[in-house]
Amino acid sequence: MPTPNILLPGKRVSLAMTNRDHLTDYHRWENDPGTILGFGTQVAQSWEVRAGGWEAQGRNRDYPQFEVVTADGHTPVGITTLQIDPVVRTAEYVILLAPEARGKGFAAEATELTLRWAFEYTALRMVWLKVLEPNAVGVAAYQKAGFQSAGRLRQSGYWLGRPCDELLMDAVADDFLSDAKSV
Repeated sequence: MPTPNILLPGKRVSLAMTNRDHLTDYHRWENDPGTILGFGTQVAQSWEVRAGGWEAQGRNRDYPQFEVVTADGHTPVGITTLQIDPVVRTAEYVILLAPEARGKGFAAEATELTLRWAFEYTALRMVWLKVLEPNAVGVAAYQKAGFQSAGRLRQSGYWLGRPCDELLMDAVADDFLSDAKSV
């Protein structure tokens, strides 16, 4: 396996450039039942749709994606994405972890590294996300990485076939950068 292009090294995981050679892995992760449940998408995605989406995303500079790789062996374990609104300098954050990488603390570190990229390199003012309320593990990882509660969308999602609330969380550059200086 070729050495990935590391953009931001971390302790346990690093952010690297995404790699088209790993698209079949990304597709498998996205179609895992746990991912479908967590994203609330409710349906699997065909290979043709995913491959077409890859091409479109690659041409959009306001949609940076990062491959999350283990720091020791550079094994791909996930993807993080910033969906940037360039007019107001904010972005929506999305993370996808391989099923076999979940529960190991990678999400919090990958999220923190992506926030670092967003605020220090991309000069965004705020990054936000939506998470289904029953996803307590996800909420905890986001809080650990620096996100705070910003509100809720009542009955806007589904968890195990039942309506649930989506929680809004945000991180602002001023909070994140002041925390980073104290480390």
